[in-house]
Amino acid sequence: MFVFSEGERRMSQKHLKEAFISNLNGTSLVEISLGLSLAPLCLLCRGLLLILYYLHYGKPLSSRRYSLLLDFLMLVSPLLFSCTVLSPVIFFMPTTIAAFCAGIFSKIYSQRKHKTRVPFRQIVQDFQKTYLDPEYIPAITVFRVYVNVLTSISILAVDFPQYPRRYAKTETYGTGVMDLGVGAFIFGNALVCPEVRQKSHVTQPKFSNLARQFFSIWPLIVLGIGRLLSVKSIEYHEHTSEYGVHWNFFFTLAFVRLAASLLLAVFPKNKSWIVAINLAVLYQLILNTTSLKMFILHGSNGRDTRVGFLNANREGLLSLFGYLAIYMVSVQVGLCLQKRRSSVKGWIEAVCFLLLTALVLFVFLHVSQAYVDPVSRRMANLSYCVWVVAHCLTFFTCFVVTDLVLVFTKLLVKGSSVPCCWHVVKPPNTSTEHETKAVLMGRDGKLSHICLISAINKNQLLFFLLANIMTGTANILIDTIHSKTAFTLCILHLYMFFNCLIMYILHAKNIVLKFW
Repeated sequence: MFVFSEGERRMSQKHLKEAFISNLNGTSLVEISLGLSLAPLCLLCRGLLLILYYLHYGKPLSSRRYSLLLDFLMLVSPLLFSCTVLSPVIFFMPTTIAAFCAGIFSKIYSQRKHKTRVPFRQIVQDFQKTYLDPEYIPAITVFRVYVNVLTSISILAVDFPQYPRRYAKTETYGTGVMDLGVGAFIFGNALVCPEVRQKSHVTQPKFSNLARQFFSIWPLIVLGIGRLLSVKSIEYHEHTSEYGVHWNFFFTLAFVRLAASLLLAVFPKNKSWIVAINLAVLYQLILNTTSLKMFILHGSNGRDTRVGFLNANREGLLSLFGYLAIYMVSVQVGLCLQKRRSSVKGWIEAVCFLLLTALVLFVFLHVSQAYVDPVSRRMANLSYCVWVVAHCLTFFTCFVVTDLVLVFTKLLVKGSSVPCCWHVVKPPNTSTEHETKAVLMGRDGKLSHICLISAINKNQLLFFLLANIMTGTANILIDTIHSKTAFTLCILHLYMFFNCLIMYILHAKNIVLKFW
């Protein structure tokens, strides 16, 4: 708990909150990695519980009310506790949840029906030969939803003293959880951009995606302007060195998407990783060999001036180069993931490749931090770009592994199903000249309507917008800095549950609020 002097208490609430989120240095890469491992473990635990339920009752959990409650308690609440009251024991949480998952799996394995029991070696062989729906990669959806959920938790929790200061955004250098969240949002957007989703055999005019992107970013521009006007009109606290005086993340995301579409219209999309490397390295060279770094950190006069549009928004404008590099390399990752893999064995090979790539990036990150420049979200420098991509690849791969474990467990309990998990399919008929469409097995498709992940995925921008609105409302109505622990946990749970409930209701009624 933080203790504030009498002089600090006399400061205006605005300045006090700004000071509360300023001049921070972040945490270690190990702690961030352990914290990120909680989301895949929670997803695995929830999936195993649903399979165990089917094993005991012979039917899937069909109650929407209980399904929402289970999803919230297993997928959201543990993350909320982990970044508040349980943050001092964050190093023990992954082991605890993993042990709990192992216990559930052991129970499933021992209690499956005698008539369906086959030797373990045979199960492993059948698992490797299992065909998966090649048109659906659940890990992409889960990754994007969890980035949104973790961001939504953090943007309000950071204003409470129970949220560790080391998790908040760093001032200049360092690695905070929220620093990673910004880059992960860019990474997740690139995975599903039009250039990635476009089929390779479909030919379109070169600038068609650019035109489509130009019309699709207008909601982000509107939201950015709306946030700017609302923050200035009510004198809401803001961290100026984050993006600048007028800039915000909505503008960053909009301009990065537009600039990336322009680059992808000029350069082949399967070479986007080369464009990304050149962009990040060139930007870092300019930072190191010119006065650009000093300008970003201290302004044109060296005394942190904010006079003029460029000086006022220098962090937001110049960090676009780094975020654009992250987006471009993420497009390459998206294209790699979209390669047709129809078997478990193919995805195991993909997991090994992704983990190897992440390992190489972490080694390069160590070298970059030691000899080039430490990680800086404020500048979005080379080290920051490498760090974001390495951690995002690791985070995504954990979700793929989670899905594979759930597929293996579903083979033990025939007929069981888990929403937002891979569909097991019958092998395609290879006797025909062209590969026929795989036939779905199981009941996974029928369960998507009672899955919180699917609900948030359908209205991701609305979920993020509501989180921002509710965060602002909570900060206006509540003295967050001096809140007690029980009150903080209650507010954060109500805030997240209300947002999840709205998404759940919209999904149940098949409503997608998208106007572009």
